[in-house]
Amino acid sequence: MRKLTVNGRIVDVDADDNTPLLWALREQLGLTGTKYGCGVAQCGACTIHLDGAPVRACVLPLSAVGPNQKIVTIEGLSPNGSHPVQKAWLALDVPQCGYCQAGMIMSAAALLAEKPKPTDADIDAGITNICRCGTYNKVRAAIHQVAGSTTGRKA
Repeated sequence: MRKLTVNGRIVDVDADDNTPLLWALREQLGLTGTKYGCGVAQCGACTIHLDGAPVRACVLPLSAVGPNQKIVTIEGLSPNGSHPVQKAWLALDVPQCGYCQAGMIMSAAALLAEKPKPTDADIDAGITNICRCGTYNKVRAAIHQVAGSTTGRKA
């Protein structure tokens, strides 16, 4: 049994230490907003925040997460979809199929927390998630909307 702090709550997870955090979140805790995409930390569908930093949960073993580290999933980003990134995603109709969008939103929220006024180069460097539908232009526009700009800025 391992204690984790997830979305502000201390929870018990009964899984092997080598179990990826993604599966503990989805299968043990029922937090299915974090998606499985590739399983090798390339696509970003499984992005969560660990102490505020975006992390790919599909390759992070439970043994690497301490009980005092704070895990935030898409369900914990805001209780009702009111986070500025979520609101921008809706306003600009960013998703198409939507599968990758929880991870994309988590990456964007972390980027904006670190760099409240990101340039296009910052977005390119910080948002490495893959979207098979190709919504990258809308993702960029939504990030700039949250940052208070409707036009992209060059580095």
